[in-house]
Amino acid sequence: MLFTSIEFFVFLPIVFALYWLLRRQLRWQNLLVVAASYLFYGWWDWRFLLLIAFTSACSYASGLLIGSNRWHKTALWGNIILNLAILGLFKYYDFFAVELANLLGCSGDSVMLHLILPVGISFYTFQALSYSIDVYRGKLEPTRDIVAFFAYVSFFPQLVAGPIERATNLLPQFHRQRQFDYAMAVDGIRQMLWGFFKKVVVADNCATFVDDIWGDFAGQSSINMAVAAALFSIQIYCDFSGYSDIAIGCAKLFGIKLMRNFNVPYFSRDIAEFWRRWHISLTTWFRDYVYIPLGGSRVAKWKVVRNTFIIFLVSGLWHGANWTFILWGAFHALLFLPLILMGKNRKYTDIVAADRWLPSIKELGQMLLTFVLAALGWILFRSQSIGEAIDFYTSLFTGGLSGANLPMRTIVFVAIMLLVEWLQRKREHGLDMSGVRSGVIRYVFYVCVLAFIFVFGVFNETFIYFQF
Repeated sequence: MLFTSIEFFVFLPIVFALYWLLRRQLRWQNLLVVAASYLFYGWWDWRFLLLIAFTSACSYASGLLIGSNRWHKTALWGNIILNLAILGLFKYYDFFAVELANLLGCSGDSVMLHLILPVGISFYTFQALSYSIDVYRGKLEPTRDIVAFFAYVSFFPQLVAGPIERATNLLPQFHRQRQFDYAMAVDGIRQMLWGFFKKVVVADNCATFVDDIWGDFAGQSSINMAVAAALFSIQIYCDFSGYSDIAIGCAKLFGIKLMRNFNVPYFSRDIAEFWRRWHISLTTWFRDYVYIPLGGSRVAKWKVVRNTFIIFLVSGLWHGANWTFILWGAFHALLFLPLILMGKNRKYTDIVAADRWLPSIKELGQMLLTFVLAALGWILFRSQSIGEAIDFYTSLFTGGLSGANLPMRTIVFVAIMLLVEWLQRKREHGLDMSGVRSGVIRYVFYVCVLAFIFVFGVFNETFIYFQF
């Protein structure tokens, strides 16, 4: 079920009403969450429910075994290997089997399984694994409440595209009674509204132009190619952060707090700051469960470089079974390298121009450079093959300046989004109006956003990160 579908707008109020009718019966409330989440997920293909149920059951059992101090290390690694094997089978088997077959001079088609990739498998697998690892590390007591645990793994707002929650944050919320918080629910609706604006008005309008350019590079001007690269950078941000805003806002309706997943990444002053602000739930997952166990930054410089490359290559592979994703990860690791060698990878940890309306000329230049570097990387990310990426780069730098055909209306939508997020960069989301006292101003703004959604929205019923 998609957030932008009619079915969701019927589903959500029904679940919301039933959920709060059960507010004094925690176990039944959690059972409703599980049932609603399985309906939400099974809307695509009910067979995938068996997979998420199996993942949940194995991770639940591993927590009990780890907590019993008997076979705790075996239980941990058994669950990690099992879940990664399932993920690998569905997501990576065909890619590596074909590459090996080609290396051996065999036909790649003969070894492919052609399995359908279950929606959100990378997200809920990592969420389930975080539980086992945190129990093993002693950060969390193993739960015996299987209903609460299944609710934790399958909670429908963030099930298929994150944020990838930690058990230490989300699971305890299913163990305690929730009380309806009017202010929290209203803020959730605002955040959902901003997420829908970013998704259907900005991202999906960008997609129209980007898809046209990507469909035919021949004869395109360098200006068109550059605009397509820039708009895809905006598209993927608004598509994914828009989903995250909808998910986080939706969770607030049920008294659940999810972690922030994006924090105005395109206002970053270098690539290290960009990655602290982009897909935060994934980058912190890799930091805590891969980078730090490898030694993190408290080792020799060459090991820090090694660890950084491992993180980015694994992150690229997490996004998909394609050499373009691996090269995309390597590209960002190379951008990180000078910052690591000069010890400047944590230079910018505050918000840009925190006490000023406008950035300085230097900060503006830094933000533009970071955006351009990220956009060059997104070309690899968007391309279906390395050859396609090379063709795009070639057309980008050799296409000439004539024949520009710019989507001005879409550029206006992008400008509005960036202006709002700049003004709200110190707040959680673009429609956080807690500092605006005038109710008239607030509601005029809400009406304008709704009008943009219904008049200019493109409801194409797809999200880029569903493929991961």
